[in-house]
Amino acid sequence: MVSLCMKRDGRTLDHQTLETIRLMAVERVREGERAAEVIEAYGFNRTTIYKWLKAAFRPGGGIKALRSTKATGRPRSLSPAQERRVFRWINGRDPRQYGLDFGLWTRNVVAELIEKKFGVHLGVTAVGELLAKLGLTPQKPLQRAYQRDPQAIERWQRETYPAIARKAKRQGAEVFFWDESGFRADTVHGKTWGVRGQTPVVQRPGQRQSVSAASAVTAQGAFWFCVYEGALNGELFVELLKKMMHRRRKPVHLVLDSLPAHKRTIVGEYVTSTEGRLTLHFLPGYAPDLNPDELVWSHVKRTGSARRPLQKGEKLREKIEEQLAKLQKLPSLIRSFFNAPSVAYIGDW
Repeated sequence: MVSLCMKRDGRTLDHQTLETIRLMAVERVREGERAAEVIEAYGFNRTTIYKWLKAAFRPGGGIKALRSTKATGRPRSLSPAQERRVFRWINGRDPRQYGLDFGLWTRNVVAELIEKKFGVHLGVTAVGELLAKLGLTPQKPLQRAYQRDPQAIERWQRETYPAIARKAKRQGAEVFFWDESGFRADTVHGKTWGVRGQTPVVQRPGQRQSVSAASAVTAQGAFWFCVYEGALNGELFVELLKKMMHRRRKPVHLVLDSLPAHKRTIVGEYVTSTEGRLTLHFLPGYAPDLNPDELVWSHVKRTGSARRPLQKGEKLREKIEEQLAKLQKLPSLIRSFFNAPSVAYIGDW
């Protein structure tokens, strides 16, 4: 096997994809993640992230410095009185009390309220600097740990997956990685700003919108998705598989987790009926980090509807479908997720 630490050359990416990665990487660091871990996930050299951060945080820089066009003009700032009002908004209050259909204080939400109340447009970087100046910090919930079988994981990386890849190559087949994810309008994946040392409490509204989505990705940048409603069972999973296989010319080796719905009898019967066009392969238990589609969903929840207020009258399903359709047009971004160390084994074959 070749090294798992191959670095990406940004010159090989199209302009839009590279700009998206720059913006997303800086956003993640601003939200509290370690810079070295963020840039490693995208497959770039460590020095790259510090260049981006320097450009974003220097005077006159900000988000515009990460975009392709040059920043024009100086950003407007708030008066001391206005800054005190911003602090009072966030300290112990909920964004929905100000007419926003969103439960957490994100920089985007604060920027929207500042523009609404003061008529001043501030970028998310400027808002983050303002919140830090006010003594507010981003806070996130605890993450649960997974029980893992290191031997099973090593066997998957060194033996099982390479065998799958070799067989797919002989057959002229494609290897897809599959995963599902759920979305709720009242759930936010990320942090909210609050007073240092005081954990904010977020109230949930009584009415909720929720949808789920399935997706499948390849190391070549292909991205298939389908949004659905209701709990996933064997019957629904088969319908999703049929949609994915519709008019597909090449055989498919599908890598996925061992969710019970994935292993129902009806699923096995459908796979058999494809006469070799579809083969399922199951990942080791408690190892979601081996699946690059997990990284895709993480990106979706960091950058899309989960990070922005859902306005009154908007449908969550429509917003999610719109976001996934845009992602489908960025194969270079999809490929970049395969540079994360936990899934770099895929690129070796």
